[in-house]
Amino acid sequence: MASGKQKTVVSNQSILQIDFANQIPERTNNISTTQLSWNAESVLGLHDIISLIEKAADDEKIKGIHLEPIRSTLGMAQAQLFLEALKDFKKSGKIITSYADYYTQPAYYLASAADQICINPIGVLDFRGIASYSPFFKDMLDAVGVKMNIYYAGDFKSATEPFRRNDMSPENRLQTKEFLNSVYSTFLEDIAAARGEGLTGQKLKELAYGFLIQKPEDALEQNMIDMIGFKSDLDAWRKEKLDLEEDQKIIMLTPEEYATAVSYKNLGSGTDRIAVVYAEGEIRDGKEVYGQIKDGQYVPLLEKIRKNDKIKAVVFRINSPGGSILSAEKIYQQIIALKEEGMKVVVSMGDLAASGGYYLSAPADSIFAAENTLTGSIGVFSMIPNVNELLEEKIGIHFDTVRTGPVSAGFTPYLEWTENEHQYLQRRTDHYYDLFLQRVSDGRNMTKENVHKVAQGRIWTGEKALQLGLVDAIGDLDDAVASAARLAGLDDFRIVEYPKFKNPMQKAIEDLLNPKSLQTEIITSKVEQAIPAVKYFDVLQDIGIPQAKMVLELEL
Repeated sequence: MASGKQKTVVSNQSILQIDFANQIPERTNNISTTQLSWNAESVLGLHDIISLIEKAADDEKIKGIHLEPIRSTLGMAQAQLFLEALKDFKKSGKIITSYADYYTQPAYYLASAADQICINPIGVLDFRGIASYSPFFKDMLDAVGVKMNIYYAGDFKSATEPFRRNDMSPENRLQTKEFLNSVYSTFLEDIAAARGEGLTGQKLKELAYGFLIQKPEDALEQNMIDMIGFKSDLDAWRKEKLDLEEDQKIIMLTPEEYATAVSYKNLGSGTDRIAVVYAEGEIRDGKEVYGQIKDGQYVPLLEKIRKNDKIKAVVFRINSPGGSILSAEKIYQQIIALKEEGMKVVVSMGDLAASGGYYLSAPADSIFAAENTLTGSIGVFSMIPNVNELLEEKIGIHFDTVRTGPVSAGFTPYLEWTENEHQYLQRRTDHYYDLFLQRVSDGRNMTKENVHKVAQGRIWTGEKALQLGLVDAIGDLDDAVASAARLAGLDDFRIVEYPKFKNPMQKAIEDLLNPKSLQTEIITSKVEQAIPAVKYFDVLQDIGIPQAKMVLELEL
C-alpha cells in the first residue's frame, strides 16, 4: 500500500504551495507517530524542502511559490534558512505569493519574502514583539506537600527554576534578555531586508512597540502587506503576472507531491563518502524513538559508520536542547572513536545545540552555528521529588522501614532525606559538571577555567558563541559538509544520510503492533497540547539521572 502511489506529473503553470501547517523535522520522516497521518507518503524534512525550492527555481514548469503560513513550528535558525531559500528563489524571476486569514509573527517572517502578501479583509497581522515565559510550580508543590530535591552546577542553569523558585533568577533573566534582544534584532532586520518598501528594522520595532498594526488597513498603510482581499483576488493577481487567461487553471503542488516527480537531492557520486547524521530532539536513554536522540539507536549507528571504510568524514546536524548526560556520554565516546579511526567530524547546529546538545558538539574538528542558534548551557542538574509530606500529612499514608545500614533506604521519595544524602547528590552533580567542562576543554582546546567562565549553564546565541570560542563559524549544513570535505581532503564524494526512517504508513503499522507504546505517546501528546506547562515535568521522566538539558519557551 505504501509503495503503490503513482508519481505526480508536473504540468505547465504549476505553483509549489507550502503551508507550514505541520511540524517540519530536520530529517524526512523523523517525527512521532502522533503527528503522522495515514495518507501521508512522507513528512519532508527541512533540508529536503529547501532542496525542492532550489529545484523549482530551475524547473520551467514551476512558475512560482505560494505560501499559506497557517502557523510555523520552525525555530528562528530554521526559519532563517527557509527565508534565505525563498529569497534565492526570487532571483530566478519567478513570483512568490502569500495568503493568510491570520498572520502570526513567525508566519509573517516567512511570508516577508513574497512579492505579494495578501490578508483576509477581516484578518489580523499579529505584530507585537517576542517574549520568553516559564511557569513556576514551587508554591503549588509546597501546598500539596511535594518537596523537590534539586542539585545543579552553574549559576545560569535555569532548567530547575520552575521547581525551586516562583520567578526567574537574575542570572536567568539576564541571559534570556540578551538572547531575546539578539533574536528580535535579526528577526526585524530580516523582514526589513526581505520587504524593502522603505521598511527598516527600527521602523518595524516602533510598529511592534506601539502595537500599531491592529487591522489589515494598518499593515497595508505601513507597507507590511500588499493586498487586502480573498484567495480569489490573489489568484487573479497571480494570473495577471503570469499572462494567463481568466479560465486557465494553475496547478498547486505540495512539496510532498513535487518530491515524487523530480530528482532533487544532489548527493554526489564519488567513491568516498561523507556521512550526514541528523540528531534532533531530546537526548534519552533507551531504544529508538522518532524525534529523539536515543543512545540505543545512535551508538550502534556510529559503530556501523566507523566500520565503513568508504566513509571519510561525518557531519552531525544537531538540533537538541540536551537531556540525559549518561546517554550523551555514550554517544560522545562513539564520536571520539570516529576521530581515532581517522575520520573528520564536523557539527552543524540547528535551532538548538544546547547543554547535552553542546556536549555532543564539543569533540568536533569544526563547529558551525546559525546566528540565532541557541547553544552553550554547559551545566548539569539532578532532580528527585520527595512526597513524604504529601503522603503523611495530606493523605495519611505512613511509611516505616527496617534497614541494614544508614543509607540502605536512602534516596527514596517516601522518607525524609539526611544531610549526607543531599551532599552526595550535589557532589555527583558537581562531578558531572566537571566532566562536562573537561569534555569541552578537550574538544575546544581551552583550559577548564576558561570553559567555566562561559559555562555555568549560560545560554548563548551562535553569534556570541563564535566570539567566545565555543563555535568556529557561522554557517549552515552545506557549509559544514564543505568543511568536512576540505578537512578530509575530498574533491569528489557522495553524501549518505543517517538515520534511516520509515515512511509514515510503515511506522504507523509498526506502532499499532505495539499499542502500549502508541497509547502512551498519544496520551502524552494530547496532555501537552492541552496544558503546555506539563512538559516541564518531563524532566522527571529520567528520575535521578543527571541531566544536561535546557528549558526555554520563546514565544514569537
